[in-house]
Amino acid sequence: MRRFLDLADFERDEVSALLQLARRLEKSPEPQALAGKILGLLFLNPSLRTLASMQAGMARLGGSSFVITPGQGTWQLETKLGAVMNGVAAEHIREGIPVLASYCDALGIRAFADCKDLAYDLAETNFTAMAELVDKPLINLESAATHPCQALADWKTMDDLQVSQHGRFVLSWAYHPRALPLAVPAAAVHMAAMRGMDVVVLRPEGFALPPAVMAKARRAAAQSGGSVRETADRRDALEGANIIYAKEWGSTSCYGDTAGDAKLRAELLGWCVRNDWFTNTAPDCRLMHCLPVRRNTAVADEVLDSPRSIVQREAFNRLVVQTAVLYEMLIGKC
Repeated sequence: MRRFLDLADFERDEVSALLQLARRLEKSPEPQALAGKILGLLFLNPSLRTLASMQAGMARLGGSSFVITPGQGTWQLETKLGAVMNGVAAEHIREGIPVLASYCDALGIRAFADCKDLAYDLAETNFTAMAELVDKPLINLESAATHPCQALADWKTMDDLQVSQHGRFVLSWAYHPRALPLAVPAAAVHMAAMRGMDVVVLRPEGFALPPAVMAKARRAAAQSGGSVRETADRRDALEGANIIYAKEWGSTSCYGDTAGDAKLRAELLGWCVRNDWFTNTAPDCRLMHCLPVRRNTAVADEVLDSPRSIVQREAFNRLVVQTAVLYEMLIGKC
C-alpha cells in the first residue's frame, strides 16, 4: 500500500486486514519496526488528534517525524495552480511539496475544503494537485471530501464495542455557529455503509449531504448488504439506533454563501444532542463524534460525560489504526 487517501480505494477484506493488523500491533507492539524511517507531516490546517496521533504512532514504531505548518516557522505556501504570487505566500506547493517528500519515507498532508465551490471541493481539486507532486507513500490526513484515518478509527471503535455490522448508524447534523467542511460526515456515512450498516443521515432542511456523497455511500451499501437514507425526522432516525454520530457541517443548499448559511442555522439551536433525544427510541445508543466538539452547542455535557459517550475511545483509536497504516505502508506485511 503506497497511498491511503480514501477508504473507498480499498476492498472490504483489505480494510478488515488493516484492522486486524491494528489490533495485533495494539496487543503486541513492535517498537523497532520503522527504525530509521522518517514521516513528513504537512498541516495546512489546525489539528490536535491527527497531528499528535501520527507523531506518536511513528514514534511507537521506532521511526521519527517532522511537522511543517506553513507560515509558522516556514514560508507560507500557495496552493492554487496558476496563482500570481504577489501576496503573503512566498513558495508554491509545486516546489515545496517535492522538497518535503525528498526528505522523508512517507508524507501525510492535511488540507481542508475551501468551502466556496461545492463541485471544486468534492472533486478534491487542491488535494489531488498536491498528491500528484508526491512520489513517496502518501496519507490523507483530511482533505476537502474525506478523512480516511478518522473513518478507519470509527470502524475499529464499533468493532471494539461489538456493534453489529448490520446495526443502525445515525449520522446526525449538530449545531455549530459557522459552516464546517463535509469531509468527516462524508467519510463517516461511507464507512458505515461499507461496514454493512443501516445508515440514516439525520439533518434539517438545507443540510442534505450532496448527491455525490450519498451515491458513493449507496454503492458501498449495495456491496456490503447495508442501506442508506436521509431524513429530517429525529424519532424515525433514532428508533432502535446503535450509534449516533454527531457532526457539524455547512449548508449544502447555499454552499459558500456565508449569509445564507447563517440564516438557515440561526433557527437550529435545538440541534444540540441531549439526553431527551434517546428517550424511548434508542436507550442503548452510543454517541460518537470525531472531536473537537463544542460542549452544550453541538453535544450537551449530560451526553458527553455519560457512559453513552465513546468519543475518547474513538480518539484513542486514531493512534491505533494509524500505526497500522504506517506499518503496512512502510513494511507491507498486512
